[in-house]
Amino acid sequence: KLFPYLLLWVWSPGTPGVGKTTLGKELASRAGLSYVNVGDLAKEGELYEGFDEEYDCPILDEDRVIDELEDRMSEGGVIVDYHGCDFFPERWFHIVFVLRTENSCLYDRLESRGYTGKKLQDNIQCEIFQTLYEEAVLSYKKEIVHQLPSNTPEDLERNLDQIMQWIEQWMKDNN
Repeated sequence: KLFPYLLLWVWSPGTPGVGKTTLGKELASRAGLSYVNVGDLAKEGELYEGFDEEYDCPILDEDRVIDELEDRMSEGGVIVDYHGCDFFPERWFHIVFVLRTENSCLYDRLESRGYTGKKLQDNIQCEIFQTLYEEAVLSYKKEIVHQLPSNTPEDLERNLDQIMQWIEQWMKDNN
């Protein structure tokens, strides 16, 4: 049975704190898809090429991540959760959902995670300027990239319902 490939971002295609992980895990559970958090995958496999002192975080080795995911992605039915998108092969995804969060809400979420200074400000600016949405539109066919609001629990439920409807339609059309 074929499943769609899904790429979920929360920062604007995935700013940290926009709800990618919450949405991705719940969607995987409801739809019977597998869920991959690229950050966790990189941590487990030590898929890094250095450390960024300014942002106090490891630097992802994108080629090693692609190699690690290739077999899983070829099977289909995968939700990928990561804040960036431009290094994933276009062929992997049938649809891309970019979550968007209002700045005041996002600020509170990131601050509660311990983000401060430049890291906090840059992530807020990334959301303001729709940096990740623009990256998604440049990386994939525009018609498969969709923005969804992610501010409230009601938004989460509405997004889950909308994506589940899309999956059901995709299954009808492709099986």
